[in-house]
Amino acid sequence: MEFFPATPDRWDDLVELFGAKGACGGCWCMHWRVPAAVFERFKGEGHKAALKAVIDGGEVPGLLAYVDGRPVGWVAVAPRAAYVRLEKSRTLKPLDDQPVWSVVCFFVAKAHRRQGVSVALLKAACRWAAEHGATVVEGYPTEPGQDLPDPFVYTGIASAFLAAGFQEAARPARTRAIMRWYA
Repeated sequence: MEFFPATPDRWDDLVELFGAKGACGGCWCMHWRVPAAVFERFKGEGHKAALKAVIDGGEVPGLLAYVDGRPVGWVAVAPRAAYVRLEKSRTLKPLDDQPVWSVVCFFVAKAHRRQGVSVALLKAACRWAAEHGATVVEGYPTEPGQDLPDPFVYTGIASAFLAAGFQEAARPARTRAIMRWYA
């Protein structure tokens, strides 16, 4: 598996991976980046255009995983401040004043799910963040207590974070953990 930042030259690969539905329900990985009211209004093509503008503007919103030259996975990783909804979350409020990078979303192609792609993406995200100055990387996995379709567990699951070297730092809700990795 190889990992590359989502840059303008990889836009077509991201579109291929996310497909017509924009990963899950027209999200295009904008759920955490915009307020709830804006999110609902721009699902689909609006979010696709917004993500393209982020990438074309020079920001790297995440990494793509490739197998045999084809995109098979995505992880969103950036400084916490990039995620407006995360900043306003009562459940996922900052644990302390340390500057953190956040991993907020995964998308893995159906044929590659449950094969360790998420763990590999997490490790790559931590390397990427550390190379760009991060000393703490956080994730916010869910533990739904029931079997959900894979795309609906887009924040990841705690066991994947543990396998990638994260530690549970807090449990603000029964079904939500805050996991941390330290550089």
